[in-house]
Amino acid sequence: MAIGKNSRIKLSSFFLACFSLMLINTNICAAQDDPLASFSDPSRLWGNGIERVIEEAFRQCFRTKIIGGRIINIRLPFAEQSERSILIDTDWEFVGGGKGSPQMLWPVIEELLVSQDFDEYLAALSTGRDRVFIFDIPQRRWSFSDDLFDIARMKAGSYRGLPHRPYVLTSGTGALESDVYNYLYCVGLVGMDCSGFVWHMLSYIGSQGGVDLGRTLSATLGVPRGADPSQYVGTAFYNSSSPQIIAVNDDIRSLRPADILLFRDANGGIAHSAIIQSIDFTRGVIRYLQCTDEAPLTERGVHDSYIHFNPANPGTLRSPDLVWTQKRFAPFPGEKDSPFSDDGERYRAYSELGGGRVVRIRALVPVIERLGG
Repeated sequence: MAIGKNSRIKLSSFFLACFSLMLINTNICAAQDDPLASFSDPSRLWGNGIERVIEEAFRQCFRTKIIGGRIINIRLPFAEQSERSILIDTDWEFVGGGKGSPQMLWPVIEELLVSQDFDEYLAALSTGRDRVFIFDIPQRRWSFSDDLFDIARMKAGSYRGLPHRPYVLTSGTGALESDVYNYLYCVGLVGMDCSGFVWHMLSYIGSQGGVDLGRTLSATLGVPRGADPSQYVGTAFYNSSSPQIIAVNDDIRSLRPADILLFRDANGGIAHSAIIQSIDFTRGVIRYLQCTDEAPLTERGVHDSYIHFNPANPGTLRSPDLVWTQKRFAPFPGEKDSPFSDDGERYRAYSELGGGRVVRIRALVPVIERLGG
């Protein structure tokens, strides 16, 4: 039975969860005739073109584990470089500098999840009573307070954390997905920054079309011989005047899968990047993928987001009539809120400096055409 475009959009997260769940048992994954493996095949939702390829790269950023007796969906965290060290002289480095691939990061995460320290963390979350957890990011440590005044302050909204020492109120009922995320981010220092995530997606697209994107762009990026090209890619490159960067009119009819969304900052530079996975012109839905922690607790890190438009009159991404469903929140409850309520506000912001923009990578255009973009 064929699945319509509207159904595949709505069921995307469900299929992703099924895909992740089957990773619990690698023997199931290995069985080519297994019905669950077939059910979770991205081609069931996205066909065999570029949308499927992008979905495959996206799913590499998720795994599902049984942790503390619960099924926990783990997503690669957002790796924030230097932003949280503004009040101290000490800096710290995330694994891979925020540019690590899933293939680099998952072994590190697996080791963290079987460590004695993580077991002690799980036990401390399962006491049956409220606690305030305190994460010391520079020292890669956690502690907790049972002080009734600390707990009362957190419940009253009086946040005492600092950027490098976030506070988290827990209920003692065991580890939730957000608790695992907090540990991986604050103690494990693992994750991807926004441009590192986009580079992972672009590199995978290239690999599926026989193009080594790092090698192809090494001269453009100024990569020294033997160095990892991913370490030289950032939002500045996506916003550059390089011949490899094609400016795209942000009229919705001009957009294509694998186009890069760029969000500007108050200084006129680019502060964030995301990648389009699909545009459904029949139902009026754009699905884009990103890695950020200004999101609901259960979506921090790698996640998908949506834009709804009028199929009869799509307009541009700058139109205030579009509905951007991705809401923006502080990374830790109690911290300063994002200045934007949703991604639409963020894209339209700083219009006097150019506002948001869309680009695509020239080297991938023929690849995407071959893959059926």
